Amino acid sequence: MADLLGSILSSMEKPPSLGDQETRRKAREQAARLKKLQEQEKQQKVEFRKRMEKEVSDFIQDSGQVKKKFQPMNKIERSILHDVVEVAGLTSFSFGEDDDCRYVMIFKKEFAPSDEELDSYRRGEEWDPQKAEEKRKLKELAQRQEEEAAQQGPVVVSPASDYKDKYSHLIGKGAAKDAAHMLQANKTYGCVPVANKRDTRSIEEAMNEIRAKKRLRQSGEELPPMS
Repeated sequence: MADLLGSILSSMEKPPSLGDQETRRKAREQAARLKKLQEQEKQQKVEFRKRMEKEVSDFIQDSGQVKKKFQPMNKIERSILHDVVEVAGLTSFSFGEDDDCRYVMIFKKEFAPSDEELDSYRRGEEWDPQKAEEKRKLKELAQRQEEEAAQQGPVVVSPASDYKDKYSHLIGKGAAKDAAHMLQANKTYGCVPVANKRDTRSIEEAMNEIRAKKRLRQSGEELPPMS
């Protein structure tokens, strides 16, 4: 009997020591604080959602507003706002580089932003519809000009004037090749045709006459006339 009672007592947990009691107390307090923080965070989310629902509702009822920019928010707040906007049937986008500086813009469905407008916000620029329209027209004009140029084919560049007319006083009206075939010898430069020569004697006859004149001068006799 005594052995049975001793085995039962030995199997029972020993009472916690003073150190174990302090550790458990701190754990309970930490769990209580964590639960309180979670409840506070949940309440803050509920209150934030109600405030966003009110602002979105006022935005919908204001016919003079087509878009609305909110102050920078953290990731959780942006997520809540996007959800509220989706439920309300609007469109929303987040902009900004750094997470702490990102903000949300909401738009009414009938005034949804174009890709050019979104790109402007992403660059951190204000959207100017007038400048965007001018840019669009210039882009369309350039595109039409490219299409017309492609349809016309390669451009053939022609001189403003014909070089033959410009230099006609130097090369004449005819082409140089044709002018070369029509070229005639000029008497001034010694290229005289045989038909134009007055002396039709041969070289031998001319030399004989020269020798006879020379002998005549030496002898003093007159040269008989040549037939």
